[in-house]
Amino acid sequence: MEGFKISSAGEFVGKEVILKGWVYQKRSSGKIQFYIFRDGTGLIQGVVEQRVVPPEVFALYDTLTLESSVIVKGVVREDKRAPSGYELLVNDIKPVSISEEYPITPKPHGIEFLLKRRHLWI
Repeated sequence: MEGFKISSAGEFVGKEVILKGWVYQKRSSGKIQFYIFRDGTGLIQGVVEQRVVPPEVFALYDTLTLESSVIVKGVVREDKRAPSGYELLVNDIKPVSISEEYPITPKPHGIEFLLKRRHLWI
């Protein structure tokens, strides 16, 4: 298992690696979760499948906030659909520090909520 920088992901295709970085974005699609992780060199998509990881790792989705620092273990694979052309098939996520949510972090709010707080939204 090797530590690596996102900018050199192409050199690690098929290998298990350890990424130390931050949660940049996240979204869920039922039994699959997608994270965008960043380090000082770039961004990479992380894929967490419920059938592959332990339940406690899958449950971290609700706990991890944007900009939380994490140590992620997974296998790098090439995928043209991923933002950087590579993605990390996640086996484990260890939170290092959970970040407080920013008041203007993008959230799925309705129009009424946004209109009442348009000074924060515009």
